[in-house]
Amino acid sequence: MFSPLSGLLWLMKGVRVYALVGESGTGKSFRAKLVAQKFGIDMIIDDGLLIRGDTLLAGRSAKKEQLYMSAVKTALFHDKAHRDEVARALQRERFRKILVIGTSEKMAYKICERLQIPHPIKVIKIEDIASREEIAKAVRSRKVEGKHVIPVPALEIRRNYPSIFYDSIRVFLKRNFGTAPTRPRIYEKSVVRPEYSKRGRVSISEAALSQMVIHCVDEYDDSLRVRRLAVRSDTQGYRLTIVLEVPFGTKLVSNAHALQEYIIDNIERYTGILIEEVSIVIDRFSQRR
Repeated sequence: MFSPLSGLLWLMKGVRVYALVGESGTGKSFRAKLVAQKFGIDMIIDDGLLIRGDTLLAGRSAKKEQLYMSAVKTALFHDKAHRDEVARALQRERFRKILVIGTSEKMAYKICERLQIPHPIKVIKIEDIASREEIAKAVRSRKVEGKHVIPVPALEIRRNYPSIFYDSIRVFLKRNFGTAPTRPRIYEKSVVRPEYSKRGRVSISEAALSQMVIHCVDEYDDSLRVRRLAVRSDTQGYRLTIVLEVPFGTKLVSNAHALQEYIIDNIERYTGILIEEVSIVIDRFSQRR
């Protein structure tokens, strides 16, 4: 949970947070340096790593994980030692702007909360900075070839993650997107093939997810009965609609938000998947207790 005191301290330092969001494989990491140059951003948080310029400062790459769900947890800084390491590095560094990269606004906000930095003042969508053709090309590269990008030079990746390094690319920037002219720069990015993509993706079935939701509801309050459950998924996460039968006198009516948080926290903790939304519908009241 985000600490208001921590947020106030960052604001007193003049730190501003930006977010770059888009579906998985649409080219966010590839364009991270373009966004950083446009807004004068010093630091980037991408897939579990804290990056400054051409250097990996702290964290560990989600691309190194052997299972897809473990990679999601790493990108979300689920592990306390991991997020503490990055949080300490942020405290040591002097910077004014930082860019958080995520598949959705919710993911970006969750990363900020776990690292105890303010929520983004500006959210940039990949569709705002890349054409449909560029996004489609990036998606094809991800799905067909399993290629991912880390926005640091090959030397850094070869030194820290040699087992996943694949290639490097250079991007020549001529201008600064309508702001004051700057000297042209060449950015090098590393192309990697994550450990989990070599083994195939791990996903969770609708039936298994439904069982987990029913278990969470029963664990939270065994007097509640799940009458219907709808599960929808997209590249940003899962959306759940839970229809409940509720006993008269229950506190759920005034405490539904706590149940939503309980379900989200438990499922994300044990599976690594991202729950984008939980909607609770009270279908009927019953006399049973």
